[in-house]
Amino acid sequence: MTTTPSAAPAATTSVSPTFRQVWNRARGLLLAAAVLALAGLVIAALRSGEQHGRLDPRSADRYGSRAAAELLADRGVETTVATTLADATAAMGPDTTLLVTNPDLLSARQQSALRAATSGSGGRTVLLAPGPASLDTLAPDVRAVEPTSVRPLQPSCDAPYARRAGDVELGGITYTTSAPTVEACYPSGELPTLLRLPDDSGGDAVLLGAPDLLYNDRLDEHGNASLALQLLGSRPHLVWYLPSLDDASAGDGGDQSFFDLIPPGWKWGTLQLAVAAALAALWRARRLGPLVPERLPVVVPASEATEGRARLYRQANARDRAADELRSATRTRLAPLLGVSASRAHDPEVLCPAVAAHLGGDDAPRLYALLFGPAPTDDGALVRLADELDSLEHRITPSPRDKDRTP
Repeated sequence: MTTTPSAAPAATTSVSPTFRQVWNRARGLLLAAAVLALAGLVIAALRSGEQHGRLDPRSADRYGSRAAAELLADRGVETTVATTLADATAAMGPDTTLLVTNPDLLSARQQSALRAATSGSGGRTVLLAPGPASLDTLAPDVRAVEPTSVRPLQPSCDAPYARRAGDVELGGITYTTSAPTVEACYPSGELPTLLRLPDDSGGDAVLLGAPDLLYNDRLDEHGNASLALQLLGSRPHLVWYLPSLDDASAGDGGDQSFFDLIPPGWKWGTLQLAVAAALAALWRARRLGPLVPERLPVVVPASEATEGRARLYRQANARDRAADELRSATRTRLAPLLGVSASRAHDPEVLCPAVAAHLGGDDAPRLYALLFGPAPTDDGALVRLADELDSLEHRITPSPRDKDRTP
C-alpha cells in the first residue's frame, strides 16, 4: 500500500513590524528628541545662574544688589525686603522709600492697590524699568517708548542728584510724559531714561529705564553708586519690594476666561505656527514622486490586483480615469510597432497618422476619438471602448504566424 506523504504546512509570514524595524524607524526621532532635551537642560543650567538673586539686596551674585544695600546701611538707611504687596505697603509714609524691582510683574489688582497706598503718602516710590503693562496704573501721565541700549549717559538736566552723580549707566526704556512738573534726565537720543514726578504731598515717583546701575558688578562704575545712594537713601527707611507670583494678592479676583490667562502674544504665536504648518504642508506636498515598490508579505496574482483596481474605479465612478489608463496602455504598446518614439507615443498629431497609415488609410478622426477621445458616459461605453482598443491592437500587432515568416 502506497501512502501519499502529507503536504508540508504552508509557511506563514507575519505582517507585524519587528522590534528591529521599529527601532530603525524611530531611532532618528528619538536621537533628535534627546539632543533637544539635552540642549534645553544645558541652556537652562547655564542661564539659571545669570538670574539667580537678580536685584535681591541679600544676593552677592553678579546681578544681585547686596553692594548697594550695604552702602545704604553704612549711611544709616534701614533696608527691609518685602515679597508681598501687603508687606511692601504696610510701612509707607513720608520717611520711607519703596523700591519696586519689577513693576510689570504686578497684576492689575496689585498695581491699583500699590497706587492707592503710595499716592499722598509723602514717601518716594522708585520703579525699575516700568513698561506699558504697569505705567497706565502706576504713572498714568507717562508713556514708554522704544527701548535703547544700556550705556553711560550724561545727565543733561539740572537736578542736583544728577549733577552730583555725573555719567551713569542707564538706558533701557525711554519715556515721554505729559505731567506738568517733571525732572527728565539722562536722555538716550532725545527721550529721557530717568523721570522724577513730584506730587502735592511732598513725595515723588522715580522711574528708571534700566536697573543695571544697582547690580553688584556695575555699582562701582561711573556715577552708578552716587545716583543709587541719592535715589534710595533720601529717607531713613527703604522697602525693597521683590514681586513674586506666590503673592496671594496677585489674583485679580472674579472669573477669568481661558484667553485672559494666555500671554498677550498668543495670537501672533498662533499665526506663526499656522504659517509654519502651511509651509511644511506645501514642502511635503510639493510633488508626489514616483511610486515606491513595497515588498508584500504574500504574492498577489496580477489578475486579482487588476480586478481590485477595477472595482475601486467602479466604486468611485472613475470612468474617466479608467479610460485614460486603457488608452495610455494601448498607445504605449502601439508606438514601437509603428516606429513612433516613446516620447511621442501620446502625441495625437504623430500617433494617429501613423496608425492610419499602417491600417491603409483608416479614418483619422475615428482613430483620434478612439485613442484620445472623451471619457465614456456609462459603464457600457467603457466596455465598448475597451473592446475597440483591444480590436485595434490586434489589427496592428503581428500574429505569431507572421512572426514565423519573418526571415
